Amino acid sequence: MAISLPDLPYKKDELAPYISANTLEFHYGKHHKTYVDNLNKLIAGTDLADKPLEEIIKITTKDAAKAGIFNNAAQVWNHSFYWQGLKKKGGGKPSEAIAAKINSTWGSYDKFAEELKNAGVTQFGSGWAWLVLEGSQLKITKTANADTPLAHGQKALLTIDVWEHAYYLDYQNKRPDYLAAVIQNLINWDFVNANLE
Repeated sequence: MAISLPDLPYKKDELAPYISANTLEFHYGKHHKTYVDNLNKLIAGTDLADKPLEEIIKITTKDAAKAGIFNNAAQVWNHSFYWQGLKKKGGGKPSEAIAAKINSTWGSYDKFAEELKNAGVTQFGSGWAWLVLEGSQLKITKTANADTPLAHGQKALLTIDVWEHAYYLDYQNKRPDYLAAVIQNLINWDFVNANLE
């Protein structure tokens, strides 16, 4: 059961001007695809070859001998999750259950947005900014490189990729501008609410 590259939930030009078709050509079409291809090569002929992606991540977490498998598997999962959390005409204040939970945790959407952006800005080097559920509590976290909430018993609700390949073609070194653009214009709150359930 080979791991496959999932289809994007939108056309490559639909997130413009905030994320360009050019960025998606490289980020999805090259980076994400390479993680999928590498993972399939690494697990071919092993006892992981028939396992689902999340199980591969959980089995290889903290196993130094399987770091290459973990890194590629987690990057496949993180990217697939990231694409789902974006949509054309998204962003801004959420509605439904997540809105109430954000308000009760941070006091306001604006405070939440500021902290999510700050997590992405202050992630040193490559990584991810996350909104997760830990037990019944909402938290904003960040992970380095391929690390993922799945490896820490947390339930991911939303992520923003802060590897340079996620934004460099559109924003150069202005990571804060990219984060602000995603938060204000692209977050798919329907996806976040579905994950909360």
